[in-house]
Amino acid sequence: MPLILDHVDYVYGGDTELAVHALKDVSLLIPDGQFIGLIGHTGSGKSTLVQHLNGLIKPTGGSIYFNGEDIHDADYDKKKLRSKVGLVFQYPEHQLFEIDVFSDVCFGPKNLGLPRQEVELRAYAALKQVGLEDEFFYQSPFDLSGGQKRRVAIAGVLAMKPDILILDEPTAGLDPKGRDEILDQIAGLHEETGITVILVSHSMEDVAKYVQRIIVMNRGSVLYDDTPKAVFRHYKELEQVGLAAPQVTYIMQALREKGMPVNMDATTIPEARDEILRALGRA
Repeated sequence: MPLILDHVDYVYGGDTELAVHALKDVSLLIPDGQFIGLIGHTGSGKSTLVQHLNGLIKPTGGSIYFNGEDIHDADYDKKKLRSKVGLVFQYPEHQLFEIDVFSDVCFGPKNLGLPRQEVELRAYAALKQVGLEDEFFYQSPFDLSGGQKRRVAIAGVLAMKPDILILDEPTAGLDPKGRDEILDQIAGLHEETGITVILVSHSMEDVAKYVQRIIVMNRGSVLYDDTPKAVFRHYKELEQVGLAAPQVTYIMQALREKGMPVNMDATTIPEARDEILRALGRA
């Protein structure tokens, strides 16, 4: 079920002197099964963009289609859309509200009108998918650590069995171990189920490691939309809009300047290792 944005515009406060053009003529095709990274500096429009994807915000211009239907047609079922296009907010506290973890994850599928047994089976499976131990199921979600809260928020969306999972900065504030655990689980879920994943992140290392495609937002417009290797070739242009490439890119550039014939397309540590060994004649 592809998601299509067709010349989408969005203006905050359009009828006031303080109007802000948050999205400008954005056209994108989100096909089934891709793992996509969405990056951009603060104020670039990426958070506004993801809120358009499941109908939380209505564009001031252009159209959005899911499975061939305009999601803002008068008779379109937004409830059905949000069960298929799941959004996990940056701050899990914005999504957690029930008395215990299990009840919280049951909330979404229960609202779909499913039988109790199906609701509970979905909740249990989703909590196992995100790696939360059974001992936490009947604790208040607000007594959990930051990483555990994020797992619960993600499980609450997964229990709806969405076709598209959108994660807005899911690792913000986590230590490196917690960040890797969350992203490894998301990557594993993508590989196992074929679900479409859209990862909003400030970490160039994370998007280089996990995603298949990067969309770069700048001042409300799409600056680049390509594979990670192709996007990070523009590291100087990315710096000009307040972004950067992964650290590996700069290391490879430094080696190149020192005369080592390395390929600049390496964007992850394993790729850099293999390329350096090749350049040294040890591959």
